[in-house]
Amino acid sequence: MTTPIVFFDIAGPDAAGQGAFYRTVFGWEIAADGRVTVDVAGGSRLSGTLRADPADKVIYLGVEDVDQALAQVVANGGTVNAPRFAVPGVVILGLFQDPAGNRMGLVEMEGGKPKIP
Repeated sequence: MTTPIVFFDIAGPDAAGQGAFYRTVFGWEIAADGRVTVDVAGGSRLSGTLRADPADKVIYLGVEDVDQALAQVVANGGTVNAPRFAVPGVVILGLFQDPAGNRMGLVEMEGGKPKIP
């Protein structure tokens, strides 16, 4: 099995403006706190967030072991932006950049779902 995409977030200087854009252009339903769930080809759904920050986007990949995946990132020319860390009650993450400079995230998975610390 390949590594699944499990979450995304899209940042920009105006979260309300971003919400209006994605709502109008793509029909996304966006909660007041920026949370969004979108349809994925094949009939499943993908959760994400729109947030007010410097413009950037992050795709989060689900892996069994964030530390092991980050070691592979480094071994193959990427860099670690944030080593494995827990957001209590939510998820375990790690952040990296691929060799081309794209910012990406890792979510530690357990039983096909994000591991909640």
